[in-house]
Amino acid sequence: MRMRLKKHLNERIDNCAELLLAREGDFFYRLSEEEKKALRIDICSVFGNNNPIVLEIGCGKGSWAIQMAQQHPNIDFIAVEKLSNVIVVACEQAMNAGVKNLRFLNVRAENLGWYLPEKSASQIALNFSCPFPKKTYANRRLTSGSYLALYRRLLADDGYLTQKTDNKSFFEWSAESLAQNGFEVYDVCYDLPNTSDNIVTEYEAKFRNEGLPIYALKARLPARSENCTAAK
Repeated sequence: MRMRLKKHLNERIDNCAELLLAREGDFFYRLSEEEKKALRIDICSVFGNNNPIVLEIGCGKGSWAIQMAQQHPNIDFIAVEKLSNVIVVACEQAMNAGVKNLRFLNVRAENLGWYLPEKSASQIALNFSCPFPKKTYANRRLTSGSYLALYRRLLADDGYLTQKTDNKSFFEWSAESLAQNGFEVYDVCYDLPNTSDNIVTEYEAKFRNEGLPIYALKARLPARSENCTAAK
């Protein structure tokens, strides 16, 4: 069932233009390769600094990205969400919170390579991604091989990936997929404690209230530095 579009969606999106780096539409698939190359974002110009970049893919209503940006003013954040109906809420909340080190991309995750430079992300965060439980949809999971190939290009030399989910099967499948695609999986946790440094998303709060365990891991490419400087 399709989500009903929010009232005045385009007007609300336009009002968030200062935070929204790109909004992808059907036009994207009519662009030539050269035209797509012109979409590349100059991140240093956007933020006016060379701070580390944390990329959250599938940000939902933005609670994780906003709280992280508030807690880590010396790190810049880019939050990605393909649904305009959802990202508009994240942008509005970020504007109301007055965060300066957070921007948004209203694009599909598989197209991020056209928008972001290689080796630009010190951390890629996957928070409660859709598990796509049917095997026939496995290639849509954000930890499938095609996405991991993209992350390899986007991660900085000392970069790493984090995942949190409530779905044990998806979690174990992801850990195996990461290992098969050349990532070293570490800090694996089958019941993440809700400590003071754990940013709780709206989904995480819901699952914790239901008494469900939260699964978490980190992953990096073995040849890269073990000194991960981005936010945890």
